[in-house]
Amino acid sequence: MQGRHSWRAGRPEGHRVALLLYAAAFVYGCSVFGVDPVLGWIAGALNIVFALYFFRHLAFAVAAARWAGADLVAADVDLAGYEPKVAVFVGCKNEALVVDSMVTALLALDYPADRLTLVVVDDGSDDDTGAILDVRAAADPRLRVLHRAPGAGGGKSGALNDALDGVDAEIVLVFDADHEPDPYVLRRLVRHFRDPKVGAVMGRCIIRNGQESTMATTVFVDFLSGYLVNEYGRQAMFELPAYGGANCAVRMSTLRALGGWNPETVTEDTDLTLRVLLRGQRVRYDVTAVDYEEAVISARRFWTQRYRWARGHQKCFRDYWRPIVRSRHLSVVEKCESMMFLLGYHVPVLTGIGVVLSVLRAFGIGDQPIIGLLPLSMLLFVGPLAELSVGLLVGRVERRAAWSLLGFLPAFALSIWITSRAYVDGMLGRPYTWVKTTRSGSTSTVAPALTGSAR
Repeated sequence: MQGRHSWRAGRPEGHRVALLLYAAAFVYGCSVFGVDPVLGWIAGALNIVFALYFFRHLAFAVAAARWAGADLVAADVDLAGYEPKVAVFVGCKNEALVVDSMVTALLALDYPADRLTLVVVDDGSDDDTGAILDVRAAADPRLRVLHRAPGAGGGKSGALNDALDGVDAEIVLVFDADHEPDPYVLRRLVRHFRDPKVGAVMGRCIIRNGQESTMATTVFVDFLSGYLVNEYGRQAMFELPAYGGANCAVRMSTLRALGGWNPETVTEDTDLTLRVLLRGQRVRYDVTAVDYEEAVISARRFWTQRYRWARGHQKCFRDYWRPIVRSRHLSVVEKCESMMFLLGYHVPVLTGIGVVLSVLRAFGIGDQPIIGLLPLSMLLFVGPLAELSVGLLVGRVERRAAWSLLGFLPAFALSIWITSRAYVDGMLGRPYTWVKTTRSGSTSTVAPALTGSAR
C-alpha cells in the first residue's frame, strides 16, 4: 500500500524521564520557595486552564443552542447528483450478539448497488460471528466477508487495513459492529466530498440502549452532549471536528496516501484526524448523518472503553503536538483549538491534581493564589454541564431525563481515576493493546434476519 509507513510508528511510548523531571522540578521548587507558594502557583495555573476550557465549553453550547436545531431539519439538502463509488467497512471480533442486526442495517443502505461495496471483517472471532457472517454473505452477494486468523494483530486498524486490499472505491465508510446506520446516512456523509479539501467526514451517533442501565443512560446523555454540542461547536466555530472512528467516511486517495489506519495506536480515529489535518485537508461533521450504537452498561465496561480512549488520546498528544505547532496548514487559532482537543483526556488528570490541592488546602497546606480568590475550579464542571443541558434541549429529550445529569458526578469521578491511570501507564511505557468493548445485544433498531443454529 502506498505510504504504508506514513504513520508515526516506532515512537517510544514511555516518557519516564519527563515524569522524573516533573518530580524533580516540584521538589526543587519546594526546597527553594517553600511548599505553600509552589502549591499556590500550581493551583493558579490549574485555574487558568479550567477557565479556558470553561469558555470553550460555553462557546460550543451557545453555538449548538443557536444553530443546531435548524441544521437538524436540513437533512435532505444536496443529496442528488453525486454518487461516487463507496466501500463500507466493518471490523468484528466476537460480535455474535450484534452482528446480524448490523448487517441487516448495512444491506438497507440507500445507495446504488453497482457503486457500493460492503466488506465485513471477522477479526479472528472465537464465537459464532464468522458463521453468522458466512450465512448472510451466502444469502446476499452484496456482502463480502473476510476472515482474519486469530492473533493477526493491529486491532481494529489491522482489520480495516486488510479490508482495503482489492477494493475499488473513492470513499470509504466505517461502522463498528454494534452500529445500525440510518438508510440515508451514506448519502449524507458522501455529499461533503464534493469539496476536494475534505479528507474525512463524521456523522452523529445516537445511543439506542439508554434505558438498559444507569450507566447506559449516562452515556446516552454524554453522546447528546458530545455530538449535538461539542463536535457541532468545533465544526461551527473552527471547522475542526474529529473523525470519530465509526459512522465516518474518508477519501480513499487520502487514506492510501496516509498509509491506511495506524495499527500502532488504540485510537485510530484521533490519529487519522490529526494526519488528515497535517496533510492540509479538513474533516467535516454532519449532524444529520445518524446511526445508532450500543452504550456500555456497567462501570467495568465503562472503565475498559474509556481507558482505551484515554490511553490512545494521550499518546496522540505526545506524538503529534510538535507537528501541529509546526504545521503550515493550520492558523494560530486552529493550532490552539487542536491542542485543546488533544489535551481533552489530560484535563481530568489535572482535575485530580486540583482535588488533591483542595484537600491539602483544607488542612492549611498551600497558599491561595490571587486568581484562586475566584472559584474558577467550579467552571470546569459548569462548562460541561452547560453542554450536557443544551444537548438535552436540542435533542428534544423528555424533561425527566434532566435527572440523569446527576449521574455525571460519579461518572466524572471515575473518569478522573481512569485518565490518571492511563496517563501514568503511558508515561511509564506499560504495554497496552487494542481491547474491544463488550456488547449486550439487548436492543436493536432493525428486525434481525437470522434465527436458528447459526445464531
